[in-house]
Parts: sequence; structure tokens; C-alpha cells
Amino acid sequence: MIAQVFLSLLLGAVLIYAWSAHRKAPVVGFLAMAAASAGLYLIWMPHHATWLAHAAGLGRGSDLVVYTWVVISLLMLLNLHLKLRAQMDEITRLARTIAITEAIRDMAVRDVALRDGTTREVTPDATATADAAPAHR
Repeated sequence: MIAQVFLSLLLGAVLIYAWSAHRKAPVVGFLAMAAASAGLYLIWMPHHATWLAHAAGLGRGSDLVVYTWVVISLLMLLNLHLKLRAQMDEITRLARTIAITEAIRDMAVRDVALRDGTTREVTPDATATADAAPAHR
């Protein structure tokens, strides 16, 4: 009975989290609420888990719960992997764009310096000129 209450509290927290997250990710929120609700049902009706397990060709209800948990965990891991990979591809694309943009800007600054006949080194980030006096001595 103590385990049922403890697990019910944990799944209740999952339900609250899923309800609050369903606006940002409706599919994930719905699936989390469905899984938590099914978990609550099976916690308080364990003989139904055994009946479902026998219907699925498994021996015990706990086997069904464990196998379902493994499948859900693997699907979540795959989802996280795919999102991380997409983010890394986006970061790579952004880094390439920034590098190309900076290279084009540097070439444009050098071209202007060569046209003006400037002999000193020209950097695009230079904020002070050679003849500017320091602020404090």
C-alpha cells in the first residue's frame, strides 16, 4: 500500500508537469499524460496489468510494464538524439555563415585600404586611429 501511494504521488507530479507542458509540446504533453494515467490505473488495478500481459503473450503484468518502459525510454532517447543532431547541424550552418560573412567583410576593408593608398595595416575592428591621443597619461 505504501508503494502504491508513493508511486501515485510521483505519477501525479508527472501529470501536473505534462499538463503545464502541453502548450509548448502538445504531443509530448498528451503522451506523458496518457502514460501517467495508464500507470496510475495499473498501480491501483495490478490484476488488469496481469490480464493485459497474458493477452499480449507475456507471463506477468510487471513484465509488460518493464517492457513498455524500455520501449518508451528508447523512443525518448532516439528523439533526444535527433534533436541534438539537428541543433549541431544548425550550429555548423551558422558558424559557416558567420565565417564567410567575416571573410567577405575583411576583403572589402582591405580593398578600400588599397584603393585609398593606405600603407599601414588595416583591421576591420580597429576603433582608434594611429594619431589619437590616449585619454589618461
